[in-house]
This record gives sequence, C-alpha cells and structure tokens, in this order.
Amino acid sequence: MADTRVHPSAAVSPPSSSSSSTSPNHSGEYRKPPPATYVVQLPKEQIFRYPPPENAAKFEARNRRKNSRSCCRRCCCFTVCLLLLVIIATAISAGALYLVFRFKTPKYTVTNLAIKGMNLTSPASILPEFDVSIRAENPNGKVGIYYLKNSEVNVVYNGVKLSDGVLPVFYQPKKNVTVMQTELRGSDVVLGRSVKTALRNARNQRRVPFVVNVKAPVKIKVGSAKTWEINVKVKCDVVVDDLNNRAKIVSKDCDYSVRLWIMSPLNMMSTSKPEHKACKFIGRDE
Repeated sequence: MADTRVHPSAAVSPPSSSSSSTSPNHSGEYRKPPPATYVVQLPKEQIFRYPPPENAAKFEARNRRKNSRSCCRRCCCFTVCLLLLVIIATAISAGALYLVFRFKTPKYTVTNLAIKGMNLTSPASILPEFDVSIRAENPNGKVGIYYLKNSEVNVVYNGVKLSDGVLPVFYQPKKNVTVMQTELRGSDVVLGRSVKTALRNARNQRRVPFVVNVKAPVKIKVGSAKTWEINVKVKCDVVVDDLNNRAKIVSKDCDYSVRLWIMSPLNMMSTSKPEHKACKFIGRDE
C-alpha cells in the first residue's frame, strides 16, 4: 500500500505551549486556537479521474446498439415462432377438413362449342360468337357450391382473344351434375394475315384448336355455413372440326383448380372477412 503523508501548512505554525487553549489572554478569557490547514498528498495511481465527455457518448452509443440488436433478435424469434404456429394451424385445419368432409375437387369439361361470325375472307374486323356448354360435376356428398357473379369466360386462338362472357349464377347441390350454357361475344376483333392463314389451314384439316378459359368465384356450403369467396379456374384445350354452329368437338383436355380457403368454423359463419390460408386442389379431365 502507498504511504499517505500529512504535512502541516507552512503558513500556519504549530501552536506553542504558551498559546494553548488552557492559557488565558490578557482579559482573562480562554480562546480556542484557529484550526490548522493540512495538505494531503496521494500517489498518482490512487487518484480517481473523470472520463472525458466523448468517452461517455461512445459508451451510450454502444449501449444503444446492444439494445437495438437484442430487440431485433427478439422480433426475429417471435416472427419465426408465429410463422411456425400458422403453418401448423393451417395443416391441422386442412387435415380436419379433409377427414370430416372428404372434399373432392369439382370436375369441369366443355361438351359443346358452336361458332358464328368467323368470316376469314373479310378484310375488316369480325364479330365472332361462341355458344359454349360447360359440364360441372360436384362429387362431394356433404358440400354444395354457390356460383357467384363477376365470372369470366373467354375463347382464345393462338394468343388472340376472340370472345368473352360470363357464367350463370346458381347453386349446385351435393352429388350434382349441371351443364352451364353461356354465350360469348367478340367485338371488332382484327385477325392478322398469318392468323387467318393458320385458321384456314386448320379448318381444311378439320382440326381447329381453341382454348376456353373460365374463372368463377364460388362459395362452398358446408352444412349451414358458407366459406368466403373461392376461385375456380378452368382451362380447356378444345379441337373442333369446323368454324360454324354445327362444329363438333374432336378432342378436349381440361385442367382445373380450386383455391380453397381454410378457415375455422367461427370464421366460416362470421359476416366479416376472416383471415385465411389457401389450399389449391388441382384436377384434370380424362
């Protein structure tokens, strides 16, 4: 340990025996001597120093960075855990829906395609019309389907949309087959020379390929509850033998998908829009 030395101040001389506190003054009163002043000297290694202000600012900034990093880590962990819980809940809901209701994908196919207004000799624009019959089968024994408004149906040849229309609005009960009739109309369709040539050659070969696209919003009815809006998408490659109203379908190949929203029973019966996850059921017409 370092030595601590105490030295009396040079400005004050130690009290003499003649001026002690027990010695009276000339008036006979006793007077206390003035306090002495001392100087304490410490070694340099024992002197405490205050850090400069810039060091304090650096320390505070470092603490803030540590706090922000810890907050980011907590947020990331919380997000990952929440995502895992959502995935697990969605899987459980989908499994419960499949086990309870045995949901099967509705089946769709084009059964008839009558054509009008396909004048390939006119240099002006044409007004093609298509009368399309679409067969919809609901194979489910506990599920009904509501076909809603704002559906879309169109016919395309070689990337050119020839006509469009909508599906009828109706309810399809369980274990039911319904053929939907829809009229598609085109307005001022301009065909290029190469497209007209391809159509003539296909008609001469009696194999004219078209693509029929369907997008229909529906609701699934399970018991007395209904789901929120679901999208049904159908794409049919149809080949006909002519370009008139007596055309017959030579071959057809339909792909369809149903984007089914997985929800809890409380959300299914709620009037407000619920949070949900999507499961896509894909089928193919054979």
